[in-house]
Amino acid sequence: MFSTAIIVFREVLEAALVVAVVLAATQGLTGRNRWILGGIASGVLGSLVVASLTQQISMAFEGVGQELFNAAILLTAVAMLAWHNIWMSRHARQLVAHLRQVGSNVTSGQLPIYFLATAVGLAVLREGSEVVLFTEGLAAGGSDSLPMLWGALIGLGAGLVLGALIYFGLVRIPTGHLFTVTGWLILLLAAGMAASAAGFLAQAGWLPMQHPLWNSSELLSQHSVPGEILHVLVGYQDRPTAIQLSFYLTTLVLIAFGMHLSRQRAPALGR
Repeated sequence: MFSTAIIVFREVLEAALVVAVVLAATQGLTGRNRWILGGIASGVLGSLVVASLTQQISMAFEGVGQELFNAAILLTAVAMLAWHNIWMSRHARQLVAHLRQVGSNVTSGQLPIYFLATAVGLAVLREGSEVVLFTEGLAAGGSDSLPMLWGALIGLGAGLVLGALIYFGLVRIPTGHLFTVTGWLILLLAAGMAASAAGFLAQAGWLPMQHPLWNSSELLSQHSVPGEILHVLVGYQDRPTAIQLSFYLTTLVLIAFGMHLSRQRAPALGR
C-alpha cells in the first residue's frame, strides 16, 4: 500500500502542479473551467489508451518508442506553453484592465486558452499513463488489490490537496501581478519540460548519453516532495547533464526573448 501511495502521489502531484499554475494563469477568464476540465478529461482517457498500448509503443522505433513518446509529449507541451506566454506578453495589460470583458475574447478565439488546455491534457496523459502502468504491474505481480486501492486513493488525495494549496496560494496574488507571476512560472515549467525531454531523447539514443554535471541528490533528492515540486515548477534536477542544461537554458532564453518582443509590440491601452 505504501509504495502505491508514494508512486501515485508523485505522479498526481506533477500533473496537479501543472493544472494549478494553468488555473491561476487563467483566473477570472470566462470559459476557462470548461477548457481545463476538458483537457483533464482528455488526458485521463488518453492515459488509459496509452497504457493499453504500452507494449506496442515500447517496441516501436527499435525498442525506444516509449522514450520518444514521452519526449514528444513534453516538447509539444513546451510549444503550447511558449505560445501562451508570448501571446499573454502582448495582451496582459489589456486583460487586467478589461478582465470583465475577457469572455468575448475567449469565445471568439482571440485568447489561446486551448493551448493551456492542451498542455494540461498532455501533463495528465503522461502522468496518468504511468500510474495505470504501475498499478497494473503490481496487480500482475500478485499484490493484494485492496491495499493497492487504498494506497492509490491516499496518493491521489495527497497530490490533489498539495496542488490545491499551491493554486490557492497563487490566486491570492493581486490581479495586477498575477499574470506576471504565472507567466514566469509557465516559462520555468516549459524549460523544465524541455530538459526532461532531452533526457528521454538521450535514453532513446537520439542524443548522446553524458555524465551528470553535478549530483545534489544528497542535499535535495529529486524524488522527495520538495524536489518533486521544484522539478515541476522550476525544472530542478539533482543530476542534470550538459545537454539537459542546454535545453533548459535555450528554452528559457528563446521564450523570454519572444515575450520581450511581443511586449514591445503590445498595443497601448485605449486604442
